[in-house]
Amino acid sequence: MGSETEARPTRRGRRLPVVALVSYVVALLAWVALFGHVLPMPGQGSGMQMSDPGVPEAMATSNGVLGVALYLLMWGTMMVAMMYPTSVPLFRLYAGTLTDAGTAKTVAGLGAFVGTYTVAWTLTGIVPLAVETVVPLARLDGTGRGLLVGGALLVLAGYQLSPYKDRCLRRCRSPLGFLLEHYRPGVRGAVRTSWRFSVFCIGCCWALFAFMVVVGSMNLLWMAAIAVVLSLERAVSWGSLLARGVGVVAGVVGVAVVVATLLA
Repeated sequence: MGSETEARPTRRGRRLPVVALVSYVVALLAWVALFGHVLPMPGQGSGMQMSDPGVPEAMATSNGVLGVALYLLMWGTMMVAMMYPTSVPLFRLYAGTLTDAGTAKTVAGLGAFVGTYTVAWTLTGIVPLAVETVVPLARLDGTGRGLLVGGALLVLAGYQLSPYKDRCLRRCRSPLGFLLEHYRPGVRGAVRTSWRFSVFCIGCCWALFAFMVVVGSMNLLWMAAIAVVLSLERAVSWGSLLARGVGVVAGVVGVAVVVATLLA
């Protein structure tokens, strides 16, 4: 009995780093896929640059169901690359709740939890596609209207200063507190818990992703910069201050762009 009790922390200690390692490796592979341009998109040979604003969305919406499906695959890969590293503490803590479960139940629970998180973020890709049908960003790029749209979205990024952003960020910065409040056992519970966390996570990050779509959803430099900001917001003690600082800068620059464009 004593040896079994002593063995449990060891098994748990081994399991948790494995969860983190796998998460980081999957995120790294997603970055490699994005940088290597291995994900197919209809119309890639048209001469249009995938990194330009609105181009991936225009390609998707002009190629029917296949285009939308490939776009969501690309978007989901982007979300894995950018969001998995920020969510490793949550994944590890959730794995810790499965310490006494068998291998099959552990795999099923973790798969349901991480899979739901991935699906939730992938579905957010529907939003830029819907925006593209109303505001064709690729045609606006470089025009006065394009600058107005970009400036308006920068002003919208002032959401970083809102109480709801702060509430969502606090949940993301304290995954233990979230699990203590919202944890539900079993596979169905894993789906429910993960979905609820995903709502907070999306609520925390959506304004920065909206800006990313305007500057180019496949612009890898902006993707990397935003991923760093999102990671720092959650990981460092001054993360909340950083979030507010980004909101102030985005709002000021956005207002300046809008005013300058209207006066031009």
